[in-house]
Amino acid sequence: MGPKLAGKVVLITGAGRRVGATTGRLLHAHGACVAIHYRKSAMEAESLTASLNRSRPDSAIALQADLLDPVSSGRLVEACVDSFGKLNALVCNASSFFGTPLGQIDEQDWRDLMGTNLKAPLFLSQAAATQLRASHGAVVNVTDIHADRPLKGFPLYCAAKAGLAGLTRALALELAPEVTVNAVAPGPILWPEDGTFNAKDRVAIIDHTLLKRCGEPLDVARAVLFFLADAPFVTGQILAIDGGRTVHL
Repeated sequence: MGPKLAGKVVLITGAGRRVGATTGRLLHAHGACVAIHYRKSAMEAESLTASLNRSRPDSAIALQADLLDPVSSGRLVEACVDSFGKLNALVCNASSFFGTPLGQIDEQDWRDLMGTNLKAPLFLSQAAATQLRASHGAVVNVTDIHADRPLKGFPLYCAAKAGLAGLTRALALELAPEVTVNAVAPGPILWPEDGTFNAKDRVAIIDHTLLKRCGEPLDVARAVLFFLADAPFVTGQILAIDGGRTVHL
């Protein structure tokens, strides 16, 4: 494993656990200094940061912020630059996911799902733009295959991720030519921890996936690494990490 990101500084949102943590570990293993953002997962984020710093001193920090707070974006970027002196990449991974059946959607649902999945990536990208332009850096957003093929019972989440897909393309235009902006769109990777999908649902989803299995967080992390390290002439693109599920959804 070569240090593809040696000397680079990456801010990853929602990186205390699950896919975000795996992404942080992989980018760090390839030489990056990483800023691990979290909202509530303080124990996991601090543990991950400590582990990364044991393997390479002063190479990771943990940053707490509620991305629904309008001033959090600027503070995260400032804290990252204060610690490492620059910012080379932004990975917008943090996300809320829950069902909102039509007729039961309220203002709080709107603020949460639109805020974490669309508003936060926009304002973080805006706050980071100067640093990213200076470093000829990159943005990678984490969307969802259901941005293009909606999931019944989740209209607000799907609309928010569809907005993020559109934002990815728009930011590619706005930040060119200095900054690349792309996205990964996971399919079945990790099941929600709240039991949203029961055993029957899970079997049906896997059966409808060409590779007949779930992916792993590392599959998403590798795609993020690709955009950051191996795709300097790619921008405005969205890569499905879904085992072929969207081929015949």
